[in-house]
Amino acid sequence: MKLATIRTPDGTRAVRVDADHLIDLGAADLGDFLARDDWADAAAAASAVIGSASDAEYATLIGHPSKVVCVGLNYATHITEMGRPLPEHPTLFPKFADTLIGAHDPIVRPEETQEFDWEAELVVVIGKPVRRASGAEAEAAIAGFTVMNDITCRDWQFRTREWTQGKNFDSTTPVGPVLVTPDEVGGVRPALAISTEVDGQTMQSDTTGDLVFDPVALVEYVSTMIRLNPGDLIASGTPGGVGHARKPPVYLAAGQTVTCTIEGIGSVSNEVVAG
Repeated sequence: MKLATIRTPDGTRAVRVDADHLIDLGAADLGDFLARDDWADAAAAASAVIGSASDAEYATLIGHPSKVVCVGLNYATHITEMGRPLPEHPTLFPKFADTLIGAHDPIVRPEETQEFDWEAELVVVIGKPVRRASGAEAEAAIAGFTVMNDITCRDWQFRTREWTQGKNFDSTTPVGPVLVTPDEVGGVRPALAISTEVDGQTMQSDTTGDLVFDPVALVEYVSTMIRLNPGDLIASGTPGGVGHARKPPVYLAAGQTVTCTIEGIGSVSNEVVAG
């Protein structure tokens, strides 16, 4: 199944996307819908068509996740280009809900940064509460996957050894357009093509099979530390090809369009606008 949160004249609605049909799920937000114990059965049984997918305006997938956990340095290619050894444990940092925008909303480039960079990421969406999950329990907690562009202000990221400040500028992080359940993408450890284009030029191209810590391992690791709730997001890291690692470095400017695509899920495609 493909699930989403769309904007309507009356507010947001959680929907199932069937070809060009939007099927109402009876909730204002996909995060609220995933809080139902029976969300998978309810999504499959829903039948009320409320619009056309080709006309949909996608809101950010989960409007108010209790947490967004991001993973740094998790693709072997990206770790190599950044000149670092393969990690023994995942590198984690938080992202706040106020950074999140819809799949096609403009990305606001803050006036405070001169180093505005892209990062295509496969995102794990949690579908049930878990703590200290392992094995089958961790697998069952994965509702599905979506796409994120973890836009980063590199000059702020590297002001200190902690990355949080470079990752959390308001209204900079598109997520969506849909959640795709694991059965549609080859299971809970999918090997999917992932790419980024800037104004049509390919900047990143890899496969999620290059992840050092796969989605199940990330659920196990993060849930050891803190409970994961329905609608929580784990962004699994970005492959090689970021602007900061290029020689010379390349950064996003107002007026450019950046598109992050993952095979079988879709794209977030956004114009960069001046803050």
